[in-house]
Amino acid sequence: MIGLPPFTDAGLLPPADYTLTLDELRASVLVEGPMPPPENSHWDGGWRRKLVDNLGVMVSQLWQVGITEIFINGSFVEDKDHPNDIDGYFVCDLRRLASGDLERQLNLLDPHKVWTWDPTTRRPYRGYPKKQLPMWHQYRVELYPHVGQLSGIQDKHGHELEFPSAFRQSRRDGQPKGIIKIGGHP
Repeated sequence: MIGLPPFTDAGLLPPADYTLTLDELRASVLVEGPMPPPENSHWDGGWRRKLVDNLGVMVSQLWQVGITEIFINGSFVEDKDHPNDIDGYFVCDLRRLASGDLERQLNLLDPHKVWTWDPTTRRPYRGYPKKQLPMWHQYRVELYPHVGQLSGIQDKHGHELEFPSAFRQSRRDGQPKGIIKIGGHP
């Protein structure tokens, strides 16, 4: 198992930036589960592996268009038996994003044409209160472009955060937590 520290008592990855390749991520506590497993654990390693495999498809596409700073977080990096998805962001150039060039290049690579952040493309999914992007429906992964904009996520004082800050805290109570940077770009 890859050497990530154990989850905190609050069930979070301890605050830090951890760089892992996709293979290291698959072999980490985030997929394999805490050792020894806690009592009453129903850790769904198979589901977590599937999420990482899906993430791998999207990361490969980002690498092919020159995006190398990719970060993941959300409930996937928490002590949660069955996270709904993987959330993340990647750093990109504003002009490339605003021109539509990045989205166009990514959709040329993806057979399902899921790369869009247009709110009108969000669709409902049974049992979920919010509508989801096409990438979520296909891969159960949501990766957002970061160009220095605010994320829509607020801190405990009500201030909107940029992705780097927002993804380094728990959404339920604002506690700091770790984040995974995807390394190993070919």
